[in-house]
Amino acid sequence: MGPMSWTNVIDAYRQVGSYVGRILKGAKPADLPVVQASKFELVINAETARMLGLTVPAPLLATADEVIE
Repeated sequence: MGPMSWTNVIDAYRQVGSYVGRILKGAKPADLPVVQASKFELVINAETARMLGLTVPAPLLATADEVIE
């Protein structure tokens, strides 16, 4: 996992903690808003793609946040 991935995991745990805190204070889970991710990461596993016989286009590789070789 790259450094960006760890940041996303930490942010997810913070969000979970916020929800748990609100529920413990009496909020009904059904009344809590749905939070959508504000940041998305593109990670390409090039090794698996090769094993599957897939060719990942160079422009896609260039825009990936992380490429696993």
